[in-house]
Amino acid sequence: MCAAATVGAVIDVRRGADRYPGGEPDAGITTRHAFSFGPHYDPDNLRLGPLTACNEEHLAPGAGFAEHRHSDTELLTWVVSGELRHRDAEGRSTVVRPGDLQHLGAGSGVHHVERNDGAEPLVFLQFWLAARTPALTPRYTLVRSLARPYEVPEAGAVLRLARPAPGATLPLPAGPYGYVHVVRGEAELAGGERLAAGDSVRVRGGADVRGTVLRARTACEVLLLALADPFA
Repeated sequence: MCAAATVGAVIDVRRGADRYPGGEPDAGITTRHAFSFGPHYDPDNLRLGPLTACNEEHLAPGAGFAEHRHSDTELLTWVVSGELRHRDAEGRSTVVRPGDLQHLGAGSGVHHVERNDGAEPLVFLQFWLAARTPALTPRYTLVRSLARPYEVPEAGAVLRLARPAPGATLPLPAGPYGYVHVVRGEAELAGGERLAAGDSVRVRGGADVRGTVLRARTACEVLLLALADPFA
């Protein structure tokens, strides 16, 4: 972990290798948790604004999560490779592929199943965002080939996908909080700190990150979350 201040903002780099291990390896599930999760309780790493989890899931062919429940959480799922099968108690059955964004608004409560029904290994990222209002009506959205910023007003968040070419720059998310996850490739912060796939950047006081950018060292894929203050 490396933290730096920029004109009032705090920029905190977290390494992918330092995430908490989880999952059920014997069942073909390996997980890396960026935030305190399950048995890995860390009172100093509970959330960033409304963001309470960023889980990287690796599922072997045939592996998956049996039916389970979520409530009062907005779940954003991004498939890195392979195909994710989603089934829920409302009768939906969808396949989420690389480039697609799945948004499950759990609201008052939903039950769903997540599986790798394909022949290839599956890797996906899942962000959990605390809903601002409890007991909302559950919702489901699947965006094929995400091409524009995706707003999650229920949690005060905006997700942006970027695929910069080598040498191109990206501004860090502006707002009370920001979260940047390198999905593929390599990048670096303006100060020269390098980032690889799995690394992330947390920003506090993001309105003050004027002129602070992320530069692609190689062709890369980056997810950027601008996050409101959940208690404002």
